[in-house]
Amino acid sequence: MSAVREAGPADAPLLDVRGLKVAFHGGGRTSLAVDDVSFSIGRGETLALVGESGSGKSVSALSVLKLLPYPAASHPGGAILFDGENLIDGAERTLRRIRGNKISMIFQEPMTSLNPLHTIERQVGEILKVHRGLRDREASARTLDLLRQVGIREPEKRLGAYPHQLSGGQRQRVMIAMALANEPDLLIADEPTTALDVTVQAQILALLKEQQEKRRMAMLFITHDLGIVRRIADRVCIMYKGRIVEEGPAGRIFANPQHDYTKRLLAAEPKGRPPAANTNAPLVMDGQGVKVWFPIRTGFFRRTTDHVKAVDGIDIAVRAGQTVGVVGESGSGKTTLGLALTRMISSEGRIAFGDTRIDERSFGAMRPLRREIQIVFQDPFGSLSPRMSIADIVGEGLQVHEPGLSGLERDRRVVAALEEVGLDPEARFRYPHEFSGGQRQRVAIARAMVLNPRFVMLDEPTSALDMSVQAQVVDLLRDLQRKHDLAYLFISHDLKVVRALANEVIVMRNGQVVERGPADEIFERPRTDYTKALMAAAFRIEATNTGAAAQ
Repeated sequence: MSAVREAGPADAPLLDVRGLKVAFHGGGRTSLAVDDVSFSIGRGETLALVGESGSGKSVSALSVLKLLPYPAASHPGGAILFDGENLIDGAERTLRRIRGNKISMIFQEPMTSLNPLHTIERQVGEILKVHRGLRDREASARTLDLLRQVGIREPEKRLGAYPHQLSGGQRQRVMIAMALANEPDLLIADEPTTALDVTVQAQILALLKEQQEKRRMAMLFITHDLGIVRRIADRVCIMYKGRIVEEGPAGRIFANPQHDYTKRLLAAEPKGRPPAANTNAPLVMDGQGVKVWFPIRTGFFRRTTDHVKAVDGIDIAVRAGQTVGVVGESGSGKTTLGLALTRMISSEGRIAFGDTRIDERSFGAMRPLRREIQIVFQDPFGSLSPRMSIADIVGEGLQVHEPGLSGLERDRRVVAALEEVGLDPEARFRYPHEFSGGQRQRVAIARAMVLNPRFVMLDEPTSALDMSVQAQVVDLLRDLQRKHDLAYLFISHDLKVVRALANEVIVMRNGQVVERGPADEIFERPRTDYTKALMAAAFRIEATNTGAAAQ
């Protein structure tokens, strides 16, 4: 990767944000989410906005293209100048000309940004047809090239796929392909590598830098991952409670942070180890020969011509009070395995929950067991109803599984669950769109824990959280496990988080297990080349962070 470019003072800014204020109105109250924020980005430069969930990073970025939920949101002050045009005062016609053409955006949650009814080919191709006037054949060829550039394996097979048939990481890569399709002048990247494993993170960052240098594209990069900031940013703005508390060249911020909040961010990371494994603990979830194949249908009659072998004959056992971590690249089958074990999708092979055989049960027959088998999904916004308050979302399971509770008792349980995950209970009457991505993930965790389950599938539960909150959530999950003897299936690409939580690790690739064993053994003495490559990528990023902090 080439060296980060230093922007000279003579460079005219492509984007110039001056004194931006963003207010939200609701329930007769007005809250200021962004207060007097100013920054600029030159052509070919990368500026990173860094801060905890709720600090105002995404709100500031969405303001550039006026994508906030107006009129619930407003701009009581400030200006946003793009190539000399004030976008805050710009007409809708001006914004349509700029959106998706001169300025593109990669959103944090791809499942809510992709149309579930359209194929990947149609969604990427639509952008090319609308903005560049390409015909069907040209758009199809360009789409295939873009999918290949962003590292999607066998892209020819993915053209006809729908978003739900892709992994979280694959969906994110499709979003990146869509954003780069029209070669924008400014790319706004809101947590673009959140769902990606460490090896693909490096590929995507290299791709973004390559595209940037080729087209002198500017980037506004929003992330909580300081390792990524160190690798990609020219300058950094640290946000805290809606304000920028520190800014400067990336090297200086990492080597010599001035603000106490910046120092806390740099020092935060998951620590500790999981509770000691008890090999005699009862089996909670046991899978033998689990297989999930998705048919590939082609031709006019949509005949099955091949299969995507998402999970191909896997054995797994999760005991009470223990955590099995499942790691691997995006698309390796991690989430599909978890969904099969929890009977959210059909599968072949034997699956038992405790002493109960569940692979032969219909989805309806699984309902009595749902209280004891809970899931925290990767995409919190897609799994939370936008029409329900946080109190209703967290308490919905109690209404179904404990209908005898009074309204007051149910509310007390909801309050306790929100407090456990670090959310203000007074916020329970608000709605998901009023929360940041990290806060929504904590709501999802509270919804799972409020029922006191025996088994919890955690699908990237910390991927949307900043480093300091990741550490808090890891501590919380460990405490809950000790207290309730919970069994966790922990799916993640963040190997530092896996090491802090998992007793046993399963490494997956292309639907199969390539290595498994005690966590310490996998991390310290990996046997296969693939596992070694994963560890090398993760610890290379970690070493970069450590080295930067020590400078």
